[in-house]
Amino acid sequence: MRIPAHSVCTAIRDDIVAGVYERGSRLTEELLARRYGVSRVPVREALRTLEAEGFVVTRRHAGACVAEPTEQEASDLLEMRMLLEPLGAARAAQRRTEAHLKVLRGLVRLGQERARRGNSDDLRSLGGWFHETLAQASGSPALTSTLAQLRHKIAWMYTVEAPAGPVESWAEHGGIVDAVARGDSERARTITALHTERATAAHRLRFPGQADRAERVRTSQHPVNIASVRH
Repeated sequence: MRIPAHSVCTAIRDDIVAGVYERGSRLTEELLARRYGVSRVPVREALRTLEAEGFVVTRRHAGACVAEPTEQEASDLLEMRMLLEPLGAARAAQRRTEAHLKVLRGLVRLGQERARRGNSDDLRSLGGWFHETLAQASGSPALTSTLAQLRHKIAWMYTVEAPAGPVESWAEHGGIVDAVARGDSERARTITALHTERATAAHRLRFPGQADRAERVRTSQHPVNIASVRH
């Protein structure tokens, strides 16, 4: 069975975001194919996609390498997200389905419950699912895809400090859902803009060193597990 290129792409992207591959390091088709247990064809296609997304660059005499974004490029990503997240929320207020609302409300209930209990272990994952679902509710595949790429790149370039007020943060999530449910585009946009601005303040540039790379490589999952790959 041929492994789809998008599964290989997801696996390589996840490892880049996790810091398994250092910025500027070479990504040879042969080694990647061996690492993920696939042929070189899907690896080649995956590298082309990752280059279009900005995770990979092609250099003369070196081939494909992990990109080395500047601080300005990293800052631009946060600014782009601050502009696009509120737009997505406003669109969601106009285009959301009942299925979207059900998922969003469920995530808010879980997030608020765990924030009150002080159980912050999975609040970040819940927050990621919330914003991914909110983007999908916008009814715009282009906007959803762009926001997903931004989230991947921001996770690659930044560490995020735990929010000082998780209860307040999840109250904001609840306010966004209420506005979306009422079809109030402007309120959804306003609350999301404030929420995103506050979240941005917790981001710190990530400059991974060599010391912990060996552990990241050791614990990385090498084979491509198609069943668990996120699309």
